[in-house]
Amino acid sequence: MPAPAKSVLPVVLLGCGGVGRYLLRHIVSCRPLHANQGVAIRVVGVADSSSLLVADDVHSSGLDDALLTHLCAAKSAGSPLSSLLGQGHCQLFQNPEARSKVIDAATTLGRTTGLVLVDCSATYDTVNLLKDAVDHGCCIVLANKKPLTGAYEDFQKLLSNFRRIRFESTVGAGLPVIASVTRIIASGDPVSRVVGSLSGTLGYVMSELEDGKRFSEVVKTAKSLGYTEPDPRDDLGGMDVARKALILARLLGQQISMDNINVESLYPSELGPDAVSTEDFLESGLVQLDRSMEERAKAASSSGNVLRYVCEIGSAGCQVGLKEVPKDSALGRLRGSDNVVEIYSRCYESSPLVIQGAGAGNDTTAAGVLADIMDLQDLFQKTA
Repeated sequence: MPAPAKSVLPVVLLGCGGVGRYLLRHIVSCRPLHANQGVAIRVVGVADSSSLLVADDVHSSGLDDALLTHLCAAKSAGSPLSSLLGQGHCQLFQNPEARSKVIDAATTLGRTTGLVLVDCSATYDTVNLLKDAVDHGCCIVLANKKPLTGAYEDFQKLLSNFRRIRFESTVGAGLPVIASVTRIIASGDPVSRVVGSLSGTLGYVMSELEDGKRFSEVVKTAKSLGYTEPDPRDDLGGMDVARKALILARLLGQQISMDNINVESLYPSELGPDAVSTEDFLESGLVQLDRSMEERAKAASSSGNVLRYVCEIGSAGCQVGLKEVPKDSALGRLRGSDNVVEIYSRCYESSPLVIQGAGAGNDTTAAGVLADIMDLQDLFQKTA
């Protein structure tokens, strides 16, 4: 009896930081599961910020699982991709030649077997590469928010063939926020409003503040737990939430840019990175914010509410910042580092669709990226 046909999905990964490495580990560990589903993911190239490691023959083979495992270990230890050249049948290209080699793979595979270009980096520098890949008929999977939050024309270009792009992990990690919004829109039910707590870090900070703890101590604890960026101001400034809000707003049809979003920072400009070092901010800057944050938390409590850092997207535009919400609402009940999103539409007006769960973490985000890759399998030819 002949073996069942399977879909082979060639993949080039951009970015082998935390999310990228978890993705490679997931791909390797899920081989038996995917084989039972008739799918084989073939990693033909992996790029970091300076170079590209690519299989000798992207047509017929990929980087084997032993090499991918070594790659994850090497990058975790801070070693360059060049350290892997003795591990298997592969070639290394340094920038800027690396970019041209990715385009070569896109040209070669995009219009024949197909190619999935996966962006797990955290830079705007991949935008032109992604647009070129779109022109060559490639599929795109994004965990990187920045290509979708730059110029609106770039957003339009990347989504010009909606069947070939997946970007669930740009908003809420593995939570089905993008899928839910697009399904509602596709049903002819116009989405009127989206409200969400989309920062695990700020969700944790706000729920701890609710318990009467000092803002400065909560932020330091969040940093020690690995919830914040190395400089917590990257979270406290609200820009990560603003990028997620911008993606959702554009998905709802708003032709806006980051300049159109009102973003409330939880620290003043005089305590910003240009004025104060990270160490000084942690040691002496944070405590200056305790009193005002305590007063806002108490004011919310006196009204039967709690403070949450939320994004609101509606007909009036897009706002990101602190808001008082009822204690018994989905946002008010939120604890810890979970994300929650409320979607309002004609069918979900009085009782919104609520999506809640882990919305951060390399493992969770990588799992969402892998699900997006698998969701593209029907676009690839079956082989014996």
